[in-house]
Amino acid sequence: MNLVRAELTKLRTLRATVVTLAAAIAVGAGLSLLVSRAFRTAADDRFDALFAAFYGLTLAQIALVAFAVQAIGGEYRSGSIRASLAAVPRRGAFFAAKVVAVLLHLGAGALVTVAAALVIGQEALGSRRADLDEAVPAAVGAWVYLVLIGLFALGVATVVRSSAVALGILIPLLLLGSQGLGNLPAIRTVTQFLPDQLGWVVMHLAGPQDDPRWARDYGPWTGLALLALWTAAALVAGYITLRRRDA
Repeated sequence: MNLVRAELTKLRTLRATVVTLAAAIAVGAGLSLLVSRAFRTAADDRFDALFAAFYGLTLAQIALVAFAVQAIGGEYRSGSIRASLAAVPRRGAFFAAKVVAVLLHLGAGALVTVAAALVIGQEALGSRRADLDEAVPAAVGAWVYLVLIGLFALGVATVVRSSAVALGILIPLLLLGSQGLGNLPAIRTVTQFLPDQLGWVVMHLAGPQDDPRWARDYGPWTGLALLALWTAAALVAGYITLRRRDA
């Protein structure tokens, strides 16, 4: 518990923590408002209110990823990782405390981001808002997705031991890779299983699942389960790297 408190203190005292978490909330809520207003008068008979509310999360997630990357990458950049490991020689305990501290921040940040996006988006849509029994599961899935993708980023950053390198890998993945290439039928059978795509069904961002052009080979919760496997693999790889390599 003392190790977790120490890691929480580290994160709370970093300006980047406040900036990135606030940016996630602002981007998620702001884009939800803009997209939902644009869709309010749309004539599309297959309109999905939750697509409008949650589309902004595709950009808001970058701020949460940046927070998670900075949580470990910042220590490598400043060299403070040496002092941290000297104070806590058991690297497994150190990494577990880091994961828990990041998880708590991600959980809170993602909760506010998703809630703000949903409430603002629903209000902006007016009478076209989604039913509550449809909106709540999607919001829960969106929260789980944001937390998992943040922890995945933490694992990647621990493996590469650099914020810049980690973001150089993750941002193209989140923006240019699977989201762009994922629309090409020839390779969608592969890109649909990349980490960022696995939350799109539960968040209603993948398109109508009864349309063969958009249908995925998994359901909403199966997608999140697969993302959990990606996240677990990244964290295990991060722990192995931390244990075997000098700071």
